[in-house]
Amino acid sequence: MRIGIDISQIVYEGTGVATYMRRMVDALLKLDKKNEYVLFGASLRRRTEFKKFVNNRATLVVAPIPPTVLDILWNVLHIIPVEWFIGSVDIFWSSDWTQPPLTHAKGVTTVHDLTTFRHPKEMNARIVATHLRRLKWVKKECQAIFCDSEATKKDVITLLRISETKLHVVYPGI
Repeated sequence: MRIGIDISQIVYEGTGVATYMRRMVDALLKLDKKNEYVLFGASLRRRTEFKKFVNNRATLVVAPIPPTVLDILWNVLHIIPVEWFIGSVDIFWSSDWTQPPLTHAKGVTTVHDLTTFRHPKEMNARIVATHLRRLKWVKKECQAIFCDSEATKKDVITLLRISETKLHVVYPGI
């Protein structure tokens, strides 16, 4: 199987999503020798960080596009399938809900928490709107959604009204 993974978030060192993606991809590449991995990153200025992280352990495709432009292309206009960048894949795992259009791949993403929707009055309205826009595409494009905990899974069911059949609790490793 050919699996694509968006590793764009790893360049934001010190954030929870960056740490999660680095460690999950590290573990997958160490443990799974059966599948082929294509790691995708988008950045104008931080391409070398992707190269250092991947270090010939998988195929790396870096799109010279700022993440904000990619967000507009994928989450606003919802154009340009990820396969245009990385070729045909069976599964594409997006990070940080930047959900690309998919031509044939099955979509997967991770929801870490829904604090933005549990406490919207304490959040910046622009962030809430961005998350709503992104999650609209997650609901349509993803066949599976990983949740960090049972509590997050319950929030996804209640707040986003996503079917439990799509949800899988995958606890982050130590």
